[in-house]
Amino acid sequence: MSFARVRALVVVGVLAVAAVVFVIVALVKDSQGGATSGGGCPEGAPMVDVRLPDDPAEVTVKIFNGTNTSGLADNVTSEFKNRRFTVQKPAESKTKFKGVAEIRYGPDTVGKAQLLRAYFLAQSKMSYNAKRKGAVIDIVIGNEFRQLATTTEVNQSLVEVGEPTVPPGGCLKKSDDS
Repeated sequence: MSFARVRALVVVGVLAVAAVVFVIVALVKDSQGGATSGGGCPEGAPMVDVRLPDDPAEVTVKIFNGTNTSGLADNVTSEFKNRRFTVQKPAESKTKFKGVAEIRYGPDTVGKAQLLRAYFLAQSKMSYNAKRKGAVIDIVIGNEFRQLATTTEVNQSLVEVGEPTVPPGGCLKKSDDS
């Protein structure tokens, strides 16, 4: 065996030993040993799901017509159904809404509501209710509504509005894959 080969093996051996020592020191001196996601939540705080859905079929919406235009809720419901959302039977809203849309959601649907917000180009009113239960998101269509955003506009809007955040008084729900 030549001197160059022996020298190379010695260098590789020293690097391997240094790597093992570094890993052991890092594990021993780790200061995050007891850290957990969602720790320190106040008693009774709702657990909030902020994950954006992978598939629109995971999102269930119920559309309410908040305008005087008849059939608008039916049309918007069809649009969401064509985009693979799970839809419930549309209804008339008891009150009229002047804006583009109002999205009403609870702790279980924070991330899903953020996705729906992108379909209105972030011009919708977000109404969070910590006591709301279930996976259905209500959308009240208002007088300023013209059409849902295209796929490209939705993607751009999602980038613009950013990641969903935990509403005040809520606690981050642990994801199933962590």
